[in-house]
Amino acid sequence: MSESIVVENASKRFTMQYTKTIKQMTIAALRRQPLSDSFLAVDDVSFTVEQGESIGLMGLNGSGKSTLLKLISGVMRPDAGSVLTRGRIAGLIAAGAGFHPQLTGRENLFLNAAILGMSEAETKRKYDQMVDFADVGKFLGTPVGHYSSGMAARLGFAVAAFADSDIFLADEVLAVGDRPFKRKCMRRMEEIKKEGRTLFYVSHAPGSVRKMCDRALVLVNGRLGFDGPVEEGLRFLQYDDSETDSDDDLGADI
Repeated sequence: MSESIVVENASKRFTMQYTKTIKQMTIAALRRQPLSDSFLAVDDVSFTVEQGESIGLMGLNGSGKSTLLKLISGVMRPDAGSVLTRGRIAGLIAAGAGFHPQLTGRENLFLNAAILGMSEAETKRKYDQMVDFADVGKFLGTPVGHYSSGMAARLGFAVAAFADSDIFLADEVLAVGDRPFKRKCMRRMEEIKKEGRTLFYVSHAPGSVRKMCDRALVLVNGRLGFDGPVEEGLRFLQYDDSETDSDDDLGADI
C-alpha cells in the first residue's frame, strides 16, 4: 500500500492584529501595548496516511482542524515542516470556497470543476449527475452571491463528489444543509470510501465518524494529541453517546 498523505513536523503561524486605525496604533504605541500577536494554529504535526484509509479529524473548536485540512489541500503552505500528497485532491473545505459571487451556479460549477483539474469534456459528461446531486433547482441560473450557505455547500459538494480524485477532503460537510442533503452526502462519501480513495473527514459528530472512518486524529491546541482507533479517539475527546449531536443518527439511514 502506498503513502497518500505525509505530514512531517508541519507548523502554520497566524498573526492577530489588535489595532486597525492609525489613531488606535498611535494610542497603543504610547501606552506600550502590543499591536499584534501570533499563534501556532498547527504546531509540529506529523502523521502518515496510506492510500485508501478513512481518517476522521477531530478536535474542539479552534484546535487547528480546518488549517490542517487547508495545508493538505494546498490552499496554504506550512511555515515549517512539510506536507506531501500523492494524486489528485478533491473535496469541500468550506461552503462556497472557490465560487465567484457574481457568476451563476452553472458557471461556477464549470469553474470549480476546472479548478479541481476536470477537463471540459469530463465536466459535461458528469454535469447531469452534479446538477441532480446539488438540487438547487431554478437557482442554478442565478448568481451564487444570492445563495444561502446551505445552497453553496450543495453545489460545492456536488462538484467535488463527482470529480475523479485520489484524496477526498470534507470539512464539516454535515454542518449545513437539510437532513436529506446530509444523508445524500454521507451516502456519496460511503461510495467514495468503497472506491478505495483516501478519505479525510473533519467532523464533530461521533456517529458519522464511527460510520465513515477507521482511524481518528485528534488535534489539541494545534498539536496532534491522539492518533489511533476511532473509539479510543472519541474517549480521548471525552465524547459519549449522550452528547452526540443530531447528525449522528444519519448513520442508520445510510
